[in-house]
Amino acid sequence: MSEAAHPSRHAFTFVMITVLLDMVGFGIIIPVLPKLIGEVAHVTLSEAAKIGGWMAAAYSVAQFLFGPLMGNLSDRFGRRPLLLLAVFGLGVDFLAQALAPTTGWLFFGRTLAGVCGASWVIANAYIADITAPEDRGKAFGMMGAAFGLGFIIGPAIGGLLGEFGARVPFYAAAAVSGLNLIYGIFVLPETLAPANRRPFEWRRSNPFGAFKVFQHYHGVVPMCLVLALFFFFTSIYPAIWPFWAKVRFGWSEAMVGGSLALFGLVMAGFQGGLTGRFTQWFGERKSVAIGLLCAGLAATGYALVPASPMTLSLPMVVVLMFVHGPEGFINPMLTALMSKRVPENAQGELQGGLSALANVAMLLGTVFFAQVFGFFMSDTAPVQSPNVSYFITGAGMIVTLGLFLWLIGHEREEAAA
Repeated sequence: MSEAAHPSRHAFTFVMITVLLDMVGFGIIIPVLPKLIGEVAHVTLSEAAKIGGWMAAAYSVAQFLFGPLMGNLSDRFGRRPLLLLAVFGLGVDFLAQALAPTTGWLFFGRTLAGVCGASWVIANAYIADITAPEDRGKAFGMMGAAFGLGFIIGPAIGGLLGEFGARVPFYAAAAVSGLNLIYGIFVLPETLAPANRRPFEWRRSNPFGAFKVFQHYHGVVPMCLVLALFFFFTSIYPAIWPFWAKVRFGWSEAMVGGSLALFGLVMAGFQGGLTGRFTQWFGERKSVAIGLLCAGLAATGYALVPASPMTLSLPMVVVLMFVHGPEGFINPMLTALMSKRVPENAQGELQGGLSALANVAMLLGTVFFAQVFGFFMSDTAPVQSPNVSYFITGAGMIVTLGLFLWLIGHEREEAAA
């Protein structure tokens, strides 16, 4: 632990709140996005979906580009100023979107949210500074829980407050960010001693350098392809879920937010409560296969849910969410499989590369599915349907499953030879 300070539990609480707010900020916009874009841009729902896809892309690009930069700046200037700046930036982002008169303001806000959302890199470094090595697993687990809780709370808040207007959730989030900033100014000490700081170097802030790790270790690149395809296809949900739910079922913002919160709870339950059991029962490879199969079935099932009556469609969507749950095994299981192929002194480098891979795959997928949804809802589409993207995702997950089964079969043949 750094000798710069001996942080109190208030400092740890502040970091947890900051991470929580990052994910709340990501999720809060989803339920109200169709209404907000419609109010600002004066476009149809299909056009709003396309704009929403590009806004999500701006968020992902900013996170991808600025993550390494934020981490390196914190190594030079310390954790405290960068964390406080990120919290201040989140507050500005929420206000910008609450007051947005044009789509340009919305894009500015989403980009700023991505830059400030990269504060998780600094938060991880801060936790490492203040936590003994033997306690870091537990601390990082709490960070993961804060991320998950934020995605549950964000859509729920966005949906409920969105009933009073598309901009109301952003005013509320800005107020919470402001209070957190004031709290942090008083309780957050610096943890990186001046003697431990290093000069800033631009080359170490290159986000594309993270991909180099994959080529050094046998068997990692094929698994990365599977993981990239998974992230690409699963990006359909943040990309079009609120637009699809409005068109298909006529759900309100509260309904959209509630459905996303339930989805987050189901995923958290499967990941937190059943990942270990599935590993014991089936092993990592079979658990990945089960997850991909369930992901494909669930996506296809969403497309087949009847539009009405709600007494039928809503229970079917809820049931499909539980079918969807094993998808939560895929990322941790694939990560575990790859980590076994990498030496202990390169585990951090692997995680950085996987983070970059996930950002790029989800960026491409978000744009793709938003454009597909917008096209098949437009007057120029050969067939008008809000469900085409889900059929594509269902087929894509099954193809990814086939690729994964082929890869593990090929590895067994190599091992037996």
